[in-house]
Amino acid sequence: MLNKDEFFREVTVRICSSLHIEAALKSAFEYLRQFFPLDILFLFICDHDLCAIRRVAHADHGEVEIPDIIPVSEKVWSLLKAPDQQVHGPFIRGSADSNELIRSVTNLIKSELKGNSELVLPLWIEQEWIGSLALRAKGEGKYTQSHAELIDIVAEPFAIALSNALTHERLLKYRDILLDDNRFLNRELILQAGDEIIGENSGLRDVMEMVRQVAPLNNTVLLLGETGTGKELVANAIHFSSPRKDKPFIKVNCGAIPESLIDSELFGHEKGAFTGAVVERRGRFERADGGTIFLDEIGELPPQAQVRLLRVLESRVIERVGGSKTIPVDLRVIAATHRNLESMVSENRFREDLWFRLNVFPIIMPPLRQRKEDIPALTRYYVAQKSRKLGFAIAPNIVPGALQRLMDYAWPGNVRELVNLVERELILHRGAQLMFDSLLPAERARGTISQHEAPLNLDEAIALHLSKVLEIANGRIHGPGGAAELLDVNPSTLRWRLDKLGIKYGRLKKHAEPLRQRTCPSKTVPLAIRVLQNINTQNKVYPKWRLHGLIDTK
Repeated sequence: MLNKDEFFREVTVRICSSLHIEAALKSAFEYLRQFFPLDILFLFICDHDLCAIRRVAHADHGEVEIPDIIPVSEKVWSLLKAPDQQVHGPFIRGSADSNELIRSVTNLIKSELKGNSELVLPLWIEQEWIGSLALRAKGEGKYTQSHAELIDIVAEPFAIALSNALTHERLLKYRDILLDDNRFLNRELILQAGDEIIGENSGLRDVMEMVRQVAPLNNTVLLLGETGTGKELVANAIHFSSPRKDKPFIKVNCGAIPESLIDSELFGHEKGAFTGAVVERRGRFERADGGTIFLDEIGELPPQAQVRLLRVLESRVIERVGGSKTIPVDLRVIAATHRNLESMVSENRFREDLWFRLNVFPIIMPPLRQRKEDIPALTRYYVAQKSRKLGFAIAPNIVPGALQRLMDYAWPGNVRELVNLVERELILHRGAQLMFDSLLPAERARGTISQHEAPLNLDEAIALHLSKVLEIANGRIHGPGGAAELLDVNPSTLRWRLDKLGIKYGRLKKHAEPLRQRTCPSKTVPLAIRVLQNINTQNKVYPKWRLHGLIDTK
């Protein structure tokens, strides 16, 4: 006669004998075969991430195959989550299936049950259903009510074993995520919070004031300015001055990722999403969860990635490539570009709705030619930094007059060009005093334009014209009679263009008469304006400039 206490003890010892649920289930399977008709024993759960029934472990003699995942419809899924449909005791599938949930799931595996019998034991932990144990045997009518009563005795140890297995599975997943993050971050060039920003109290004073205003908040920031002006350094300062400073700071150069891989890199992909996707992979947005993502060169994003980025900004959710599940992300977006996004919008190369989402708090980075007072400090800083990297015991001195030579140069490549020049000088002089004589006089001459010379290119013509309009507008950009109104352009666009061209602006002390009251004969029109009359105002670089009444066209 069966001793139920001994049966309970033996099953408990076997199912709890190993943290590896497959091994434990195999041990229990061999023992249960003495009391049940049994060809396969398996544990399954309802996986909320997959919206499917998922097999966690199974034991058999290698004669039966069962699927790992059984997708379920929305109707069946709603039944699985409905409290009034839950079953607490064991049941024999196929016999008197009065419960709608049991009938629905049975229909999903009808082909597997053909010619087989199945006994199912729901497993509960603290009034929460976590999964089920299923016993299957070949042939119909193999299980009886006495079998159901016997397996019900060991419901608790099987529930504990399944709960431990699921917890162990989650721990392994989190471990893999941490290891993956560690490998990823080790490959990234992450600027540290203590990196010094040269000029924060001089040439970058206004920029750093805006950084201090916006850093404690969570809104999107757009950094505008020429290449090499230090946009990444400012993004770094915003992150490490924010409440998210201890969370991930992920940087993406949108222009450096091939268009075919941009979606996978940013949003991740599911296993099997495309050829070569052998494992599930999280994208940069998921890696930045809780922290900040810096999207450099945002103007290089292809159209389809712009659409998906817009959704992230609007709803803070993503979908992996090849997946249908939405994944919430808590992150801050900092974007940067050297392009005129507003002009790109008018040319249908950048989405207007995305531009509006990004342009919440624009920060314009001044070019180096507008902050020449910072050049001596920047030069000394990079001489010391590059000397350490090159292995020099002592940083060389700079000869008198060399810094003035640097300040006279226009620096079209901005700080990046200065860094490269410093490194080149260190290599050429090998520890001797630095003269910066590799900066040729011809190069320095390009830094300034004589007012008596004709404009050499379109930028110079535009600069002369804007300077004239600013003088007429009394230095004011915004509002009635301001330069933006006179030129019929957006004030932000005009400020960006003035900064790019190195034109300083601000209210002048002397008031000028309104533009509409002023005309000038064509013989006194500056050469720059006559050049502008002949250019195509619909070109791809500059917005349309309207001269209004500035030119007498008669």
